[in-house]
Amino acid sequence: MDAAFFRAWITETAAVIGERRDYLTRLDAAIGDADHGANLARGFGAVTGALAGQETPTPGAVLKLTGVTLISTVGGASGPLYGTAFRRAARSLGDETDAGLPALAAALQAALEGVRKLGEASEGDKTMVDALAPAVDALARAVDDGASEAAALDALVAAADAGAEATTDMKALKGRASYLGDRSVGHTDPGAASTALILRALRDVAARHDTVR
Repeated sequence: MDAAFFRAWITETAAVIGERRDYLTRLDAAIGDADHGANLARGFGAVTGALAGQETPTPGAVLKLTGVTLISTVGGASGPLYGTAFRRAARSLGDETDAGLPALAAALQAALEGVRKLGEASEGDKTMVDALAPAVDALARAVDDGASEAAALDALVAAADAGAEATTDMKALKGRASYLGDRSVGHTDPGAASTALILRALRDVAARHDTVR
């Protein structure tokens, strides 16, 4: 996976977030500020503009620019959290011009660690960690087991989707949603939902471009 692949992933993410903006905002309206979809759509729109205007010769450069742009354009907690995730992933990839599946797994692990540290969140707190952590674990297991690239990325997405869905029955322990207490139960966490969409975009781009190796 080279820089072009990672640019395609971020471009696909921007399109998907734009399409599901209202869905994410509805989720956030139930337990948050009703701006998650709009904020992310604006942020990833800014990212695509930044990518079009700057050279990003490596996967790490693509993800670093993505993270920096999200931090500067997305309000609330989402900007710092997603920005940190992409910047940590970029740091993990370094200056390599091509990233294989093990490098991707390591980068997503670094992203998870960054989100956990910044948000002080663990699995079960009803946050994006509940989608990202099982997805990262599933990908790492698939890589260790020697699964095909397609199977490994399918496992990534399946775990992210299941993790996001599981937040519906959780009581929020972090962020604005935590103020609702038991009333937060019965609502899917918007950050977990958007995390699953971003990882699905990665899988879909890989399937279309057949560049994972």
